Amino acid sequence: MKQNFLPFAVSLAVLSLGALPAAAGQRAHAYSPEGSVMACSRYGHGTCYTAGLLAGRDGKKLVLHRGTAIDCGRDCEGTLREATVDFWDTMRENGG
Repeated sequence: MKQNFLPFAVSLAVLSLGALPAAAGQRAHAYSPEGSVMACSRYGHGTCYTAGLLAGRDGKKLVLHRGTAIDCGRDCEGTLREATVDFWDTMRENGG
């Protein structure tokens, strides 16, 4: 019985892990009446990140996949890029 259950359990675990990023992305956009922004790496990493937008008291905010909200500043796309896909490259450029 254990031998028959193991492949099923492994398959279920793999399928569940594949659904997590999609669920996180849907949650971030569920509270985004202002739409969303996508930013791709300037450094050729081939990665992109999409975040929801919210209208805040002091301007627009980005809502990241795990629910963190950050101010857009002047440029929501640039802020998103520097906070996610190009974070370490931006830190290196700024001497951090």
